[in-house]
Amino acid sequence: MALLTVENLHVSYGGVTAVRGLSLSVNEGEVVSILGPNGAGKSSTLAVIAGGVAPRAGRVTYAGQDITGGRAEEIARSGISLVPEGRHVFATLTVEENLAVGTYMHKGKADIAGVLERFPRLKERRDFPAGRLSGGEQQMLVIARAMLAKPKLMLVDEPSLGLAPLIIDQVYDILLDLRRQGMSLLIVEQSTSRILKHADRIYVLRGGAVQLEDTAANLRDGEAIKRAYFGFDEGAA
Repeated sequence: MALLTVENLHVSYGGVTAVRGLSLSVNEGEVVSILGPNGAGKSSTLAVIAGGVAPRAGRVTYAGQDITGGRAEEIARSGISLVPEGRHVFATLTVEENLAVGTYMHKGKADIAGVLERFPRLKERRDFPAGRLSGGEQQMLVIARAMLAKPKLMLVDEPSLGLAPLIIDQVYDILLDLRRQGMSLLIVEQSTSRILKHADRIYVLRGGAVQLEDTAANLRDGEAIKRAYFGFDEGAA
C-alpha cells in the first residue's frame, strides 16, 4: 500500500513552470529515487511534499490523508522529515544544539543521546560548532536531526552532493540502515550509480515531467535512464 501518493502535480514560480503533471508514489518500507538534471523539478517536488511550496495544481496524499498545501510543521508532525539539499546546519550552534532543534515535536534529551550513539563521529564533536564540521559530518548531522522528528518517511535531497566517494558510501549506509528499520525513503539524486544499487524504484524527471518510471532492477544497465535523463531518442547513436 502506498504511504505517499503524488498525483498530477504542477508547480510554478512566477511565470516559470517547474513541475508539470508529475505523479509518483512511495510504498511503506520502500526506497524510491528521483533522478534528473539540474532544473528538472526534483527539489520542487520534495518542497511541495514537505509543505514548503504550495502547488498550482495536483494532490499529495500521505498515510491516506490529503496533505496538499499543508503547513510544513503540520506535515512534519504527521511523520515526514526533509533533509534539504546543501546541508543546512546552524553554523554557530553546536552539534548538540543543532540536534535539539529536531526534538521540538518530541521532547527529550534521551532521543539526542540515542542518536549520538548511532553517529559516533557526531558524538565526538557534540560540542563543536556545526560550521566547523566537514561536509560529510554536516550531512550526517542533518540526517540525525531529521531522525529526531521520528518520521515514517524521509525526503532526502542530493545526499551525495559535494562529498567524496568514501563519505557518500557512509551516508548511504546510514540511509539504508534506516530503511532496514522500516523507514520509507524518497531520495533525490543526480548520480545514478548508488541509486541503481540501493533503490527499489526510480523516476527520471526532465523538464519538470516524469520521463521514465521503473524498478531499479529493470534499469540496471543504465541505458534507459541515460535516454530519459538526456532526452536521447531510442534510435539515437
